[in-house]
Amino acid sequence: MNKKNELFDLEISDITSEGAGVGRKDDGYVVFVPFTAPGEKIRCQLLKAGKSFGYGKLAGLVQPSPARIEPDCPAFRRCGGCALRHISYEEELRIKKNWVIESFRRTGGFDVSNMEIFSTENHDRYRNKAEYPAGTGEDGQLCFGLYAQRSHRVITCADCLLTPAFYGDILKAVEKFCRRYRLPAYEDGLHENGFVRHLYIRDARATGEVSVSLIINGDSLPHSDEFVAAVREACPSVVSVSVIINKKSGNEILGDKCEILWGKETITDVLCGLKFEISPLSFYQVNRDAAELLYNKACAKSGLSGSETLLDLYCGAGTIGLSASHSVSKLYGVEIIPEAVENAKKNAVRNGIDNAEFFCADAGEAANMLADRGVRPDIMIVDPPRKGCNDAVFEATKKMMPGKITMISCNHITGARDAARFAELGYHITELFAVDLFPRTAHVETVVCLKR
Repeated sequence: MNKKNELFDLEISDITSEGAGVGRKDDGYVVFVPFTAPGEKIRCQLLKAGKSFGYGKLAGLVQPSPARIEPDCPAFRRCGGCALRHISYEEELRIKKNWVIESFRRTGGFDVSNMEIFSTENHDRYRNKAEYPAGTGEDGQLCFGLYAQRSHRVITCADCLLTPAFYGDILKAVEKFCRRYRLPAYEDGLHENGFVRHLYIRDARATGEVSVSLIINGDSLPHSDEFVAAVREACPSVVSVSVIINKKSGNEILGDKCEILWGKETITDVLCGLKFEISPLSFYQVNRDAAELLYNKACAKSGLSGSETLLDLYCGAGTIGLSASHSVSKLYGVEIIPEAVENAKKNAVRNGIDNAEFFCADAGEAANMLADRGVRPDIMIVDPPRKGCNDAVFEATKKMMPGKITMISCNHITGARDAARFAELGYHITELFAVDLFPRTAHVETVVCLKR
């Protein structure tokens, strides 16, 4: 009988894709324990006992893993961001590689044991975007921080090691401004009269430009001139200051309206040799250096010869397709969000790319539209959200039957599932590799190249 608060020794044999260690008691009972590492023996306290498995916490180390290191962030174990900061980065890459291999083995029966995982040299300070939720501190005043693990409780963290250090300077200045004028925190809809929802910072690594936005539950920001002055004093690299209006209930971060208070509407970054204008509301990869590595390797391993017609589904602002445009004869980009399509068109013009065409549609509509125009793509790129490709993508594939497909997946579990569905349509994997786009977290990007 397994009881709550029971103490016992446990050997950790594996680690889940959420970052929790896995161990089995002598009776076979499975226990998941965060902040542990494969191969180590621990003292475990059972916190939650289910019928066939339970959840425990690390009560002591009996025999630590050789890969265990001392976490260098004071918010680690409280914050829900990093899951692997207690182990060496070399071990993290080994674990993430194994996650991908096991997902593809279990879900599709694929043998991808020889796959590679790639990473940049930057394991910290790589994020070019941060969204700090507002909360109420112990003193009853507004504070900004990060969400605690598996909750919307805000914990204070003046310097997240995944973001540049100057983000903390901006956070402190905006926090001081909000306290001075007694602006209350919204706290994810728990208090409908709350006002400040998030502090939103972005930076462009190639140019050094920074944008700062305050996301509010209201129509305007009082004392906006003082807000602009506080932000600019805290960070001279800021070129854009705005408020984002979000009066929706719930925990959705970004709203539909952005009002520029000072400076430019966008910041400019360079990715794969192309310039991209980034507005507060537009999508852009969080880790620019790793994204550039991923795009270059994806294009290289896709075997583009310069004569193909390329279809980029889920194209967003066009970053992936445009980075490959010089290696194909024609690029078609498809995206269901109208604003993203307009961004993609502008990005093509900005970079002098004249072989690209973007249109707003879902995958099924795109297939019919291209068929009506007599277009059959030679290669298709898909970069779906974490839930993976929807049914329309596979229906579109049946109609178009491109010779090659390159799938970029931010979730290796749904990526393996989708690769199995493409296999049912007659495609086999020619290349598979991973890129660690989010070091120290429990996420890894996977690229699958398939051929019909």
